[in-house]
Amino acid sequence: MSDAPRLRVGVLASGRGSNLRAILSGVEAGRIRAEVVVVLSDRSGAGALDIARDHGVEALVLDPTLPPGREGYDKALIALLEERRVGLVCLAGYMRILSPVFVRHFEGRLLNIHPALLPAFPGLHAQRQALEHGVRIAGATVHFVDEGVDTGPIVLQAAVPVRQDDTEASLSDRILAEEHRIYPEAIRLFAEGRLRLEDRRVRILEEP
Repeated sequence: MSDAPRLRVGVLASGRGSNLRAILSGVEAGRIRAEVVVVLSDRSGAGALDIARDHGVEALVLDPTLPPGREGYDKALIALLEERRVGLVCLAGYMRILSPVFVRHFEGRLLNIHPALLPAFPGLHAQRQALEHGVRIAGATVHFVDEGVDTGPIVLQAAVPVRQDDTEASLSDRILAEEHRIYPEAIRLFAEGRLRLEDRRVRILEEP
């Protein structure tokens, strides 16, 4: 196991990069047998880019306003990731919906984190949706990405009780803490070859 090559991870991020930081912390602490080799963003001001550079990781911006459109943009992303021999792509606050071309290319090698207990509350503002619906339990989900929006097979989930006085901000903060715990764990399981896709279900294999 120790002689096996490290999983090469590429991260797509649009925002401040707190989940990227959690992933890098897990890698640098030796808890995940992987290395983040590139961080790609559609926003030049994304905090994730600064975090990547601070950790010595290549950070690139691909301007989404340039031609040749959505599919062409995603093909350019694919090329950049393949040039770096990426074995797993992780979405960390990436705000673009990926094209079928991208999703099919990385099928079974593409993870996302979402701030809700899917299949409840997919899409934007999941924490607000949870509060508006009066649920007692919210949470976070790591899932494989398919061609739908937050509809792929579920890998890990964490439950977060909703308090009577919660605001969207306070609930988001507690969910985010769980995201930082379960996303690195899901990547660890993937890197160890312990995630098996069986139709819509993900089986977690026992440690060898």
